[in-house]
Amino acid sequence: MFLIVAKYLIPKGYRGFTAFPFVFVKYPKDKINVVLLNHEKIHLRQQIELLILPFFIWYLTEYLVRLVQYKNANLAYKNISFEREAYANESNIEYLRDRPLLQFRNYLLLKKK
Repeated sequence: MFLIVAKYLIPKGYRGFTAFPFVFVKYPKDKINVVLLNHEKIHLRQQIELLILPFFIWYLTEYLVRLVQYKNANLAYKNISFEREAYANESNIEYLRDRPLLQFRNYLLLKKK
């Protein structure tokens, strides 16, 4: 993992972005934000599992499907399976140690309440 501070590369409202093998963070203090870095490391694992390019194709496709579904860009982003997995587990620093292969699939279907 190569960690790079890139304030102007990160869109407004976000703190990080991952494109294997790089993790871009918005501010220097983010380089020690354990939860943010764990979130981005989860994305690194997802990208490796899907051989990088298919990850981004899937990510964009799922975002567009969620955008039609929710008609709200932020809700669409938050409900992408890759993001749901990363947000659900970002505070668990040990998560990647025992994470099953392709675990993001468990976050594809939205649970009905």
